[in-house]
Amino acid sequence: MTTITTPAIGKRAPALEGLTGDGTTLSLADLRGKWVVLYFYPRDATPGCTRQAQDFRDLHETFALRGAVVVGVSRDGASSHARFSTKQALPFTLIADTDERWCRAFDVIHEKVLYGKRHMGVVRSTFLIDPDGVLRAEWRGVKVPGHAAAVLERLGGA
Repeated sequence: MTTITTPAIGKRAPALEGLTGDGTTLSLADLRGKWVVLYFYPRDATPGCTRQAQDFRDLHETFALRGAVVVGVSRDGASSHARFSTKQALPFTLIADTDERWCRAFDVIHEKVLYGKRHMGVVRSTFLIDPDGVLRAEWRGVKVPGHAAAVLERLGGA
């Protein structure tokens, strides 16, 4: 079994591939030559995750004008992603990380407390990867309001 080291700022992002909501496979290597906004979220169709996806959707054209692609990742399956993407008219890819490989590679699964109960869950996080595949910025423990705009602002100064 290959050990994946959590990427650090200035280091190459891991070579990962995953199943998308439309049933195709996407790898980070496929995206070389473009900036990649890789965001991790807990679950499709929940209020915070929906708002986050809508914010990235609403700014998608501006991200594209700056040479960036947006990719969302959660542990939900491809069919859930397909429904979520269609319902929210998302113009970007969602990765179905059902085996948690992407989440573990970027170290976004941690203990969380919800209604007093502890569980292991995805901590909302975003990573900015440059066209050479190098991690340039990260946001962990993201609060949704204003986050997509902050990532876009950082991309403008990248």
